[in-house]
Amino acid sequence: MDSIVQPAAKEQPSSSRNRLLLTVYTAAIFVSALLLFSVQPLFTKMVLPRLGGSPAVWSVAMVFFQSLLLAGYAYAHFLMQIRNRIIPVVVHLVLLIAAFATLPLGIAGAFGEPPGSGYAFWLLGLFAVSIGLPFFALAANNPLLQAWFVRTGHPDARDPYFLYASSNIGSFLALLSYPFLLEPIFTLHTQNWLWTGGYALLILLIAACGVLLLRSPRLTLVAVQAEDANALAPSLVTRLRWIFLAAVPSGLLIAVTAHISTDVAAAPLLWVLPLSLYLLTWVLVFQSRPLLPHKWMLMLQPVAIAGVILLLAFGGEQNLLLTLGGHQLCFFVIAMACHGELARTRPAASYLTGFYVALSFGGMVGGLFAGLLAPFTFSWIAEYPILVALAALCRPSADERLAGLVKWYWLVLIALAVALTAPSWTTGDLSTWFEDHRVWVAGAVGVLAALLALALNAGRWKIFATVVLALALARIYPADEGRIVTVRSFFGVHKIVVTPGGYFHVLMHGTTIHGAERFRNNDGTPVTGRPEPITYYHKDGGIGQAITAIRERKAAPLKVAAIGVGSGTLACAAEPGESWKFFEIDQSMVDAARDPKYFRYISSCAPDLKPVIGDARLTFAKEPDGAYDLIIVDAYSSDAIPIHLATEEAMKIYKDKLAPHGAVVMHVSNRHLDLEPVVVGIADANDLKSWVYNEDSGRDADYIFSTDVVISAREGADVGKLATSKQWEETDADDKVRVWTDDYSNILGALYRRLKDGE
Repeated sequence: MDSIVQPAAKEQPSSSRNRLLLTVYTAAIFVSALLLFSVQPLFTKMVLPRLGGSPAVWSVAMVFFQSLLLAGYAYAHFLMQIRNRIIPVVVHLVLLIAAFATLPLGIAGAFGEPPGSGYAFWLLGLFAVSIGLPFFALAANNPLLQAWFVRTGHPDARDPYFLYASSNIGSFLALLSYPFLLEPIFTLHTQNWLWTGGYALLILLIAACGVLLLRSPRLTLVAVQAEDANALAPSLVTRLRWIFLAAVPSGLLIAVTAHISTDVAAAPLLWVLPLSLYLLTWVLVFQSRPLLPHKWMLMLQPVAIAGVILLLAFGGEQNLLLTLGGHQLCFFVIAMACHGELARTRPAASYLTGFYVALSFGGMVGGLFAGLLAPFTFSWIAEYPILVALAALCRPSADERLAGLVKWYWLVLIALAVALTAPSWTTGDLSTWFEDHRVWVAGAVGVLAALLALALNAGRWKIFATVVLALALARIYPADEGRIVTVRSFFGVHKIVVTPGGYFHVLMHGTTIHGAERFRNNDGTPVTGRPEPITYYHKDGGIGQAITAIRERKAAPLKVAAIGVGSGTLACAAEPGESWKFFEIDQSMVDAARDPKYFRYISSCAPDLKPVIGDARLTFAKEPDGAYDLIIVDAYSSDAIPIHLATEEAMKIYKDKLAPHGAVVMHVSNRHLDLEPVVVGIADANDLKSWVYNEDSGRDADYIFSTDVVISAREGADVGKLATSKQWEETDADDKVRVWTDDYSNILGALYRRLKDGE
């Protein structure tokens, strides 16, 4: 009987040790990932007010995080070349403790106001000084702990990549919990302290991992490599392939994020959705038994590429579901195919840290291209279609079916390209037909690329060339009629479009119209004289009525501050003798508005206008108190007022700058976010009363739009006749809507209210 029981008694300690090892290492990697990917939206949101809430802040942040991730992976790779087991454990714990001493998170005191230019490099410096050390220490944990796990001798140590999936589960949950749980419930201050507490817990877990490693049987680097003696070292070509496969989806992540966030809001909710999907792909491809087999993703990848082509050709960003859902679904499939190739070609455990260095280097390259190089190189978001085309090259090599037919493909493709692009060089019915049917033309070629991949199993270069042609067609025959110039800055892409017949010049940011001016009368004759304000600023709209009411109430020339220049329309709302001062963050917007070949508002009505350049929260705060009769807040970042300009603290600044009987007008027209309760709430928190205007003009064809406007003042008499107007409704703060502050905002709630109102 003893001979039967004794072996079990000997196995029990080993079994318990293995369970403990697996539990502690999994927990440490999971918590590390939670912290690593929750700090990105947390700290980026802290930085946003410095640069006007621009979506580019997130892109630059991603470049910083990817670069530091590479540094952390390289540090882990170097540390694990040391054969002594004690040194890596001690060195890394000292690094973690040193990083903990810099917490809680905060913006370095040396970084006050941003410079007049070079915002991206200024941001990189701010991130490096403020959170560089704690993030660097976190970045090293994933490969370092996996390498430690390999040396513990655990039965699963021969293929430790399942821990990478655990890491990305933590990252995925961190990102999803931020907009749906942390941001709506906790203030930034509370989030910061929760993150600091999590960092302390992580140090304890990693210390436990180190102790378990040191108490394990000695398993040196030589022994680990001996277990993989039959595995060949990865070649240079293989390593370069890993870098490319990691770079394409990393760049696509930034490009897709910029594409969708430009037209809704610069908010963590919209940033974390693509990043969550990106991390989810890592989770799925490194599972022991992938839920979505790699061969399925390779079959769907060309279909997803064709889907992006159709979406870009259609230009359907007016539809929120199409914008958020379509682009992200296609991105998910493309990333799954790329990352699946990485998982399929992963090396033996002894080459693990080198594999992660290649992955992080590729991620950094993709981020640098999409986040820094592309904005300085292209005048439009060209990186998105470029990376979509490069995704076709991420496919593995293939044995072509019907090779006899496929070998003629290059000649056929060249002939097709000439036939489809030639009409763009001419004017006439054929060119007009292609413009009107651009979706079908570009889409048909995109579908052809998908068919090549699925039916003929064609080589990746043939698929790539076909995709390039389809994307070129979408660009050659643009959705915006008469585009005459495209200007790109740190704050986005601006387009100036001439409508058919040259009747209007329209300034657009993404798909949002920032202003327009009539250049021809209905009879085709040129418009002369002083331009008439239109779009959101016509005299009968909410902003126009507010200006008139305050002017009549004062019965004297006004002193006005306008935050946001746009096409310069409000310059022509001023009357002789009045003082109007404009505040604008984007110099390229001012340059476009000042050019009389595009818009004449400033040149005709305020030729000496010199806007104050910089973020209005910083520049406007320097204005003297009690100076303005009217403050107009119309600072858009595409279709959303930057959040930091719609907080209780921001409204206090506006109130302080108001003359004794002045008023604040907030333009809150928005397709996706209900901001009226937000503005009423921050006004009420500053003891101001509010009146809301929202009326459909019914004159969109004349570029006279309906507007949603909130005017706030100390007393009803301060807003003149608006207080008794049937078009303006005095509105109390909604107790169900928590007041937005610099420490708290809830973009999800604003989105939900707009969707609910649309039902």
